Amino acid sequence: MNDIIKLVTIVCIIVITISITLLLYRVVKGPTNPDRAVALDAIGINLMGMAGLFAIIIVTTRLNDVILLIGILLFIGTIALAKYLEKGVIIDRDDD
Repeated sequence: MNDIIKLVTIVCIIVITISITLLLYRVVKGPTNPDRAVALDAIGINLMGMAGLFAIIIVTTRLNDVILLIGILLFIGTIALAKYLEKGVIIDRDDD
């Protein structure tokens, strides 16, 4: 049973690595900025999955904090990028 779990985990890591590679191409070559933003979000989600798979391989729960940190930073980055794409600025300054 343990060998099957390790084999499936390694296959999943390979598939996520291919996915991240293709998403990096989309970030660099994307036709529009929103396409690039979605690709960056997907890269972050794939990194969270990769950290979870590594936690399964090395049998630890210490990577749970890393997964949460990636998720929080991804959320903040998505909000900032969406605001920048919508308004052109991230921090509004009222110069009234």
